[in-house]
Amino acid sequence: MAVEVKFCGLTRPEDAVRAAELGARFVGVILAGGPRTLTLPQARSVLGAAHGPERVAVVGHGAPADLAAQATAAGADIVQLHGDPTDADIAAIRRSFGGRIWAVVRVGQTGLPPSTAAVFDAADAVVLDAHVPGRLGGTGVRFDWRAIADALSSLRGRARLVLAGGLTPDNIVEALDQLGPDVVDVSSGVESSPGVKDPDRMRRFAHAVSTWQSPPRAR
Repeated sequence: MAVEVKFCGLTRPEDAVRAAELGARFVGVILAGGPRTLTLPQARSVLGAAHGPERVAVVGHGAPADLAAQATAAGADIVQLHGDPTDADIAAIRRSFGGRIWAVVRVGQTGLPPSTAAVFDAADAVVLDAHVPGRLGGTGVRFDWRAIADALSSLRGRARLVLAGGLTPDNIVEALDQLGPDVVDVSSGVESSPGVKDPDRMRRFAHAVSTWQSPPRAR
């Protein structure tokens, strides 16, 4: 099965259009704080410019009904939960949001947190990102892919696996070889400045993913 691409942290409609032209399966906007945060009207404009990809709204802390309302107002098909959501948080959001729910699990130096299995069981997809103290995401920092590969093997199939955190056109093949995710999620790795996507880096990233072939398994 082909790996799908999500271009996230979009702030301009033209970048959303380009993402669609490059075959991205998902486009995302940030409502959770940081240099790429958009207002709801801005988010709706950016997501509305992409015809074809599914639309993701990234939200942070807040009451479940409020987060669901934000994602709906932005025109999102998927709400992506940062802020270390628990399985109970995911269930609460699901009662208010009609689309799918992606939950972010932040990977630190000690590997996957103990709650990871419960999050895989509750969410439609789990986004693995690097844990950076004081930041929810979008840091451009990668974690040790090889170190968590074995721990992930027992969780695969419970929810889709989305890999984020420090991905670039230059390291994406290594990431795919190590973890073989269902979706790769890139933001700062294809930018010329925060929130401004670089067309050539977007193209190179999409091409590397679309031409990647899974390495043969050892017998």
